[in-house]
Parts: sequence; structure tokens; C-alpha cells
Amino acid sequence: MRKRAMISVMILSCYVVIGLLDSLHYRPAMESTEPSQQTYYSSEVLSVFDWLVLPLKQQMEKTYSAPFSDRLFVKEIQTMNDGSLKYDYPKLKYGAAHLAQAGDKKADIYQTVLKASLLSLLLLFLMYICHVAVASRAKPNQFPRQFKRIFLNQSHYPLYTFYFTAFCLLFVVLNLAFLSQNYHVFGTDKVGQDVLYQSLKSVRTGLVIGTLTTLVMLPMAIMLGIAAGYFRGWIDDVIQYIYTTLNSIPGVLLIAAAVLILQVYMNNHPENFKTIAERADIRLLFLCIILGMTSWTGLCRILRAETLKLREAEYVMASRALGAGSFSILHKHILPNLMHLVLIAVVLDFSGLVLAEAVLSYVGVGVDPSMISWGNMINSARLEMAREPVVWWSLTAAFISMFVLVLAANLFADVVRDAFDPRMQEAR
Repeated sequence: MRKRAMISVMILSCYVVIGLLDSLHYRPAMESTEPSQQTYYSSEVLSVFDWLVLPLKQQMEKTYSAPFSDRLFVKEIQTMNDGSLKYDYPKLKYGAAHLAQAGDKKADIYQTVLKASLLSLLLLFLMYICHVAVASRAKPNQFPRQFKRIFLNQSHYPLYTFYFTAFCLLFVVLNLAFLSQNYHVFGTDKVGQDVLYQSLKSVRTGLVIGTLTTLVMLPMAIMLGIAAGYFRGWIDDVIQYIYTTLNSIPGVLLIAAAVLILQVYMNNHPENFKTIAERADIRLLFLCIILGMTSWTGLCRILRAETLKLREAEYVMASRALGAGSFSILHKHILPNLMHLVLIAVVLDFSGLVLAEAVLSYVGVGVDPSMISWGNMINSARLEMAREPVVWWSLTAAFISMFVLVLAANLFADVVRDAFDPRMQEAR
């Protein structure tokens, strides 16, 4: 269990760091030739992540280009130096522009990967030395002993798993960082924007939808589900009527109606939204609220059924016979025995919401089209898949990014369930 926990937490931490860096926005100051001291700011909203990966954002080509390619994906009529016309693939403006000859590309990629791999090993060794130094800080003369102990994995923690996962993350991150300086690792899209940049920018959108929607639906699901199962009677009837009625309404239609209402309001009141990014964030927030209002019914039904069983347990009946109040029983006995279900459902719902964003964007009621997201990438890729030859890299990049995030979240859900399930603790 500790191995799965360590792997999932390290992967999720990388996504969270990218999402947080992309959430710190600012508007860059514009250069002014006027003698006044007043500062003007650009209407373009950037983030700290944009500043860190500025070359990826700025190095835009004319149109499609394949991963690691040095030429565009479509042929064009070009004027040669002698004035003749030639129908061929134009050379990219940024991709592999540092190469004197196209034949040097493979050797250059191998050298770049080798440098990044060696740097990964060096950073991993420095991390190991720091780990040993911290472990022996109380007694500096114990440094050789701690060095051997950690190297032989003589610890309660799966150190081999930690260092192997750390090496894999360093290897991937450094190779992407080194290769993206001179190549489009995942190619470019229709307007020439780097697909790797789009995949990384989509992390924030996926995390916001998964996290914020879960926080919206969780209080309603827990309170109503436990109340319906424990108090029964007319309270149970009312709550069942509410979520049965809500389930009878097609979720996509309800979300579409709410999003379209917001869109009409924003179109009629453009003065309330100063930038395009502000409009996109408001729509994203509203989408999270609507998804949360429509996705709590499943967890509520599960908690109701489990509460009906727990309220007849012997320890609950004994507490009631000794005079304990209903809210005391709910707090001390019912809720702790439901937390493993809540946590599992939360993480699974998080994964489902990340994937649902792609479906909603496909039908046009997802995030704003100006916002970069995996759903918008997949929506644009459906037209690219019909081309001949196929433009496959946008869909592949979005799939890999979502797959890694959802897989790490599901592994984390299994670990959380084992840690919080009382029956699993008794089995140990």
C-alpha cells in the first residue's frame, strides 16, 4: 500500500504544482513613450507558468507540424532562390531551426536525451546525499552508516520505490524541458501552437473542475444521505423525492441550459468582464457549481443505504439505549464508518469529472472555447482525425495527460480506502 501511495502522491504533486503555478495570474505592464508616470497594463492575462515556459507559448508555427519534425505537415507552393516555384513541405520557423542539416536531427535528439538523463541521475544522487545528511544530522559521525542503511533500503518506507519514481519524474521533466527548447515534442496544432504547451495548460482546468465540483457536491451528499438513512420517515421521503426528481432530468440538458443562460448574461453585460480570461474563469466556476449540483445524488444514495444498515448495528442501538443524542451518534458512530465510502467516491468522482469535461466540451457546453483544456483539445482533434494523413498528436497528448492524472487519482483512492476503512484496520 505504501508503494502505491508514494507513486500516486508524487505524480499528483507534479500536477498540483503545475496547476498552482498556472493559477497565479498577472497582467504585464506595457512600455509607454509618454512622459507621464502612469502605468498601463496589457489586456492579456498571463500566469507564472506562462512566464516559466515562455518559449513554448511564443514559438508558434504557421500550422500543423508532427512531433520532432523540422517541416510543416502540409505542402505549400514555395518560391526558391532562383525564382522557381516548388510544391514542398516548408521548413519550420522554430522547430529544429538550430540544425544546419535535417540529417543531424536524430543525433541531436540522442545527445539531448543523454544530457537530460545524466542530469536526472546527478539530481537523484544529490537528493540521496541530502536524504542521508538529514538522517544523520543528529550525529554527523553516523553519515557512513546512514548512507549504507538507506542504500540497502533498511527502512519502514519503500525507499527504492521513492527513488525510482523520483528518477522517472526527473527523467520525463528534464527531457521535455531540454527537447522543447529546440523541438515541438508533441507537434503543433492548426494555428501552430505547441501541443505540449496546451497539454500542460490544461492541467489547471482539469484540477479546478475535479476539485471544485467535488467540494460543491460533498456537503449536500453527506448531509442529505445520512439524514435520509438515519431519521427515515418524512425526511427520507423528501430527500428521496429530491434526488429522484433530479436524476430524472438529463444532466447534459440541465448543464447546457445553465451554461447558455450564463452565456446570454455575459453577452448582454460585457462591461462586467474586463478580459477574455475573466469571462472564461467565470464560466468555468459556473460550470463547476452546476456539475456539483447535479452529481451529488449518486453518493447520497450510497450513504443512505449504508446508514440504514449502520443505524441497526448493536453499538448504535446501545448508544441510543444509554441516552446518547442523535447528533452524537451521527458524529461518533455513523460518520466515521462512512468516511471510507465518502473518500473513495470523492476520488472516483474527481476522475469522472475530469473525463466528463471532455464530453461537455465536445457538445459545446463545457469550458469557454478560449480556455485551453483537454476537452477542447479532443474536440478540435475530432476534425483532425478525419484528415489524410491523420493528425493524431493532439488527441494522443490529451489522452496521455488525462490517463496519468486519472490513474494516479485511482491509485490514491485505493490507498485512502485501505487507510480509513475500519474493517481493513481490524484485519491488520
